[in-house]
Amino acid sequence: MWSNREEVAKRLQIEWPIIQAGMAGGTTTPELVAAVSQAGGLGTLGAAYMGAEQIRTAIRAIREMTDKPFGVNLFIPEPFDPDQPVAETVRQAMNDVRRELQLPPDPAVSRFVEPFEEQMAVVLEEKVPVFSFTFGMLDQTWTQALKQQGTTVIGTATTVREAVALEASGVDMLTAQGCEAGGHRGSFLPDSPSNLIGTMALVPQVVDRVRIPVIAAGGIMDGRGIAAAFALGAAGVQMGTAFLTCTESGAHPLHKKAVREASDESVVLTRAFSGKPARGVVNAFIDLFEPLEQELPTYPVQNGLTRDIRTAAAKQQNKEYLSLWAGQAASLSQEMSAADLLHRLVEEAEGVRRRL
Repeated sequence: MWSNREEVAKRLQIEWPIIQAGMAGGTTTPELVAAVSQAGGLGTLGAAYMGAEQIRTAIRAIREMTDKPFGVNLFIPEPFDPDQPVAETVRQAMNDVRRELQLPPDPAVSRFVEPFEEQMAVVLEEKVPVFSFTFGMLDQTWTQALKQQGTTVIGTATTVREAVALEASGVDMLTAQGCEAGGHRGSFLPDSPSNLIGTMALVPQVVDRVRIPVIAAGGIMDGRGIAAAFALGAAGVQMGTAFLTCTESGAHPLHKKAVREASDESVVLTRAFSGKPARGVVNAFIDLFEPLEQELPTYPVQNGLTRDIRTAAAKQQNKEYLSLWAGQAASLSQEMSAADLLHRLVEEAEGVRRRL
């Protein structure tokens, strides 16, 4: 089974074509990234919310723990209006939450996103083996610079049209992200009628339309999911939620607990925390803003406006106001080391192959 996926493993110089997703926000600690890579997969640093020097420090920490390849993931910047008005209903609702958390109302936000050019400069300077991106198309200048120094470039698509566009842009591989995936949707073509295509439907359609390797993502939690992705034509898999509950993960303990205890019906799509559709375990904050979703500011403004709430909730051990990102199969998550998980995934996938 694995021999048919040699293209991805060989290109990424890894043993198994299993990629740990670049989950931004502190989950992908250098320890987690290094552990996955050291065990034969590809660990990925979710660096979207990190400043340039924080990224550099993390990259060097990873390299101190492993000499194996690893990746860095960033968000492609999107145009936004930092001064867009906030509806009074939204402002009042957020201030009600702040009052409960003993926070001052209407905090000023100094920065909504980290400077992308500075982040990319570090990625190039540190010569990372693999660079992946989400939310859009990477400018040709960056793509060419990365490829010239031997970095493998991976884009993210949620529709066939996005996959075709990414291939034309020159990426080496692409991740087909089904709607079951946890965290933010990687969609970027605004005229797409629907980006909520399931992994099982999306992957074979993308495989049939592009010539570059396709990595399946969304709802894959165990060896059964890996074997299914390969049967659909994927050359590799990307898994986020499965690694989120590993011991090396930097996810808040309440986040890990919520993921392990989630049901298939408790994981929903929401714009409440960031202004962009993202999948996570439902809680009081999501319920509160569900009726107001159409009034929320867009990403990344809403993300910046809720930062103080999420930070305080984490410190106060209050899961009702944390962004508990998770995929639809979250209940299949397990608590173990990243290496043990990777080895179990390989064994399970082999077991499925033998049974079939």
